[in-house]
Amino acid sequence: MTKILLNKPILICLYGFSGSGKTFLARNLCEHIQLAHLDADRIRGELFRNPRFDSQENAVILHLMNYLAESLLTAGVSVIYDINVQRAGQRSRLRQLALKHRAAYLLVWLQIDTDSAYERTQRRDKRTYDDKYAQPHSKQSFEQAVANMQNPKDEEYLVISGKHAFVTQKSTLINRLYQTGLVASTVVQQNIAKPGLVNLVPNPAAGRVDLSRRNISIT
Repeated sequence: MTKILLNKPILICLYGFSGSGKTFLARNLCEHIQLAHLDADRIRGELFRNPRFDSQENAVILHLMNYLAESLLTAGVSVIYDINVQRAGQRSRLRQLALKHRAAYLLVWLQIDTDSAYERTQRRDKRTYDDKYAQPHSKQSFEQAVANMQNPKDEEYLVISGKHAFVTQKSTLINRLYQTGLVASTVVQQNIAKPGLVNLVPNPAAGRVDLSRRNISIT
């Protein structure tokens, strides 16, 4: 499958609860769009045999994520930054990083209710790529993580449902890339499934309609 090439590099950042589907979206997008997937959970899992998920360890992961993101953007490679960018200051620094390297910036807010997100964290399967390195959560740790999040306010972002199938999520994102001039209209036509619309009620003002020439069966 030929991947979509963007007209300029982009830094895509993800915001959403644990269990909202950030890694699922990132992994699948990289199969359709030419992006480098920076997966913080995987980096952590490769570096630490028994991750603690504490502030000191988080600082190491963020440092590496930012270093890799800058290196890739410098080389003109688009990046999907797969970690919850939960603080406004963190998102501001990432916007500046994209600007510094003349890359586009897109914040994707994966929205889902907290009950569904928490339930997903309890059903993770360590045999799968998306769940292998994910942080385990108790109810208390999940609620603490939610409490630490700062919702975007005076920021531009794209809302994607964490409950939708990937085909719908992809359509929403590609539409935004088209609106910002990063992909051509032909890419939109090829990658967004549009339902066929049939006018079943003839418009009298348009004159007589020959129903025999329509592929319509009315019973």
